[in-house]
Amino acid sequence: MPAGRLGPAAQSARRPPPLLPLLLFCVLGAPRDGSGAHTAVISPQDPTLLIGSSLQATCSVHGDPPGPTAEGLYWTLNGHRLPPELSRVLNASTLALALANLNGSRQQSGDNLVCHARDGSILAGSCLYVGLPPEKPFNISCWSKNMKDLTCRWTPGAHGETFLHTNYSLKYKLRWYGQDNTCEEYHTVGPHSCHIPKDLALFTPYEIWVEATNRLGSARSDVLTLDILDVVTTDPPPDVHVSRVGGLEDQLSVRWVSPPALKDFLFQAKYQIRYRVEDSVDWKVVDDVSNQTSCRLAGLKPGTVYFVQVRCNPFGIYGSKKAGIWSEWSHPTAASTPRSERPGPGGGACEQRGGEPSSGPVRRELKQFLGWLKKHAYCSNLSFRLYDQWRAWMQKSHKTRNQDEGILLSGRRSAARGPTR
Repeated sequence: MPAGRLGPAAQSARRPPPLLPLLLFCVLGAPRDGSGAHTAVISPQDPTLLIGSSLQATCSVHGDPPGPTAEGLYWTLNGHRLPPELSRVLNASTLALALANLNGSRQQSGDNLVCHARDGSILAGSCLYVGLPPEKPFNISCWSKNMKDLTCRWTPGAHGETFLHTNYSLKYKLRWYGQDNTCEEYHTVGPHSCHIPKDLALFTPYEIWVEATNRLGSARSDVLTLDILDVVTTDPPPDVHVSRVGGLEDQLSVRWVSPPALKDFLFQAKYQIRYRVEDSVDWKVVDDVSNQTSCRLAGLKPGTVYFVQVRCNPFGIYGSKKAGIWSEWSHPTAASTPRSERPGPGGGACEQRGGEPSSGPVRRELKQFLGWLKKHAYCSNLSFRLYDQWRAWMQKSHKTRNQDEGILLSGRRSAARGPTR
């Protein structure tokens, strides 16, 4: 910053009268009324120091008398007046300042060190940069949405904060030939990220790295080597629909569409589903969906609202051997299971009878078999027709039995009251 000019923080810190900001440039850069001009210079101008360093600065007033003298000068840092014991008069026109064990700058644009005249007017200013050199960036990860672009992000360093403006540049080049290229679209998916929109080659590896630079030095990350085909991902699967399976109270059907971005390329896809009940934050993940675009969720709670999400992992694109990268989860889709027609525990609507088939060994074996079937066939059509037939028969059987028991109970009550007269 040139002598006599300040950042906005220092100008606003003292809350000057409204006209003062308009007069600063005149006071500092133009001669005063009278026979001469009075200017001041801070030295060193705009220094850059490591945290923990010391600073020796001077404010020297120039101009014909009468004018400010060193005895009437004082210092402020970021708008706060510094204690007088930190200053000493060197001569009639020069005031020195000694600061020790400096902390990191409060703003990346630099702290405002200002020299004032006795009446509070600003004579000169300087930016004080105190911080750390950048650390080596790490944890670079990259992905491509359409095999023509590439997005990368990274972690700035083990401690991250340098207290100085630090510039990060993503560089890339073909591994065996070609020149260095610099990414230009930064902050696309976060503060430390960059997007390369086009002009990338397939079937050949790239070298990618990040360079960090500030006033105190520079650092370079390790080189990441990748093939675009190995880091392909997609947007979340679109058009996710969740619906009931007829009247089955413990199932929901989930359907979705394959990612359209890769429809023209040879690839395989696998999917994951996760779901949770409405009043919970715990998700249950279904891994064995394979490459289907539909799935039957079984073993759910009757009469319950579920939120469902789907994500995709394209792999094996043009023969790539890499595992692929999972997409983000789709937006949650909600659906509810039907309410159970069977009475809940303690409902008292129907009495349990001794010798009911549900307590017999054959019924228990059937329940165990069907429990195994539901557990191992979440998203497969295996035996679902048999299972659906059995569930429909069970619900119909329960409904019929409940109706019969209701009629029988009503008859018993009528007989107990006797004939009406």
